[in-house]
Amino acid sequence: MIQSNIRIDGDALWADLMDTARFGGTPKGGIRRLTLTQEDRQVREWFASTCEKLGCTITVDTMGNMFARRPGQDASLPPITMGSHLDTQPTGGKFDGILGVLGGLAVLRALHEAGHVTRHPIELINWTNEEGSRFTPPMMCSGVFAGVFTEQEVLDKRDRAGARFGDELVAIGYRGEENCGDHPITAYFELHIEQGPILEVENRVIGAVSGVQGMRWYEVTVKGKDAHAGSTPMPMRHDALLAASKMIVALSDVALANAPGAVGTVGLIENRPNSNNVVPGETFFTVDIRHRDDAVVAAMEQDFMSRFRQIAKVAGVTLDIVPIWDAPAVHFDARCVDMVAESARQMGYEPLPIVSGPGHDAAYLAKVAPTAMIFVPCRDGLSHNEEESITESEAEAGANVLLGAVLRADSTF
Repeated sequence: MIQSNIRIDGDALWADLMDTARFGGTPKGGIRRLTLTQEDRQVREWFASTCEKLGCTITVDTMGNMFARRPGQDASLPPITMGSHLDTQPTGGKFDGILGVLGGLAVLRALHEAGHVTRHPIELINWTNEEGSRFTPPMMCSGVFAGVFTEQEVLDKRDRAGARFGDELVAIGYRGEENCGDHPITAYFELHIEQGPILEVENRVIGAVSGVQGMRWYEVTVKGKDAHAGSTPMPMRHDALLAASKMIVALSDVALANAPGAVGTVGLIENRPNSNNVVPGETFFTVDIRHRDDAVVAAMEQDFMSRFRQIAKVAGVTLDIVPIWDAPAVHFDARCVDMVAESARQMGYEPLPIVSGPGHDAAYLAKVAPTAMIFVPCRDGLSHNEEESITESEAEAGANVLLGAVLRADSTF
């Protein structure tokens, strides 16, 4: 057991969460802080300045990932790391990703104020473009760090308005000099809100996350024929939107057929020409399927593609399905998961073993270092929403468990 009376300052953590919410804050109390925007630049500068006041040095790599380093006793040891992301969805909340970064900041503050020098250096990481809401796919730059994507393919990604990732990274001043991935680490821990209802239903404060379910994303384009809405008989139409709507229902049926572990989502739709008196000639939408078993994900893919093709044939439209992201199921390091659970118990919490439904940067970090995650509840399981909410005590509990896990890793590795 790690004998330590060091605890994080819950009031300071909560103040940081509320303070940073002004960067991209929305009238409804959420945050719109898309990656590589001026709001992203502002919160990055706040992050760097705040960490430097705690005696940390800041390194930025070529993908804009930020590393705040607190020295340890042995500078030759790779650091024990914590991290998450500060970018948000277009209508995001105050805690998704942000709790992981600011909870890590609370750990650095606690160590600084206690004058405690760890054996390893301790680092806090802000990963670029975890959300994937502006540039697809998500977890893009932790993916480059872990060798899943090449740097050039990410730099050349464009958002829906045509802006190039590499140009936008330079524009906000965060294309660093260290090659992405040339940054050895000993272990990685990520604190996050659950983004689901399980902890709340089970009345648990801490989830010890054992892994992340597998997921695949696709872009679907359905092409029919524009036609006048008043003069084109129903049997003679090639309605792209009508066909797409049937496909969306079919996707839901596929997910329900693999319940309760499977989910299928269409979250983005673009309809053309999008006029009230024109039969739609082209519809674009995205597909997201997930399950903890990769074999089930593969079966779901075959099923929905088969159904989509049949719908297209009957509707007289063409269909193009492009896979854009494939993230296999991830199993975290058992030692690190145990460190999270032991830390929770020492803090007086009985941890709930849990698998993450959403993807996280930790899923890619697990490819290059021992990794684990800590979950805390969010009200009604709500996330990717401006009404996303947690309590101050839950935030403090998660950060204290993170602190305990980091200290355990420091004495173990």
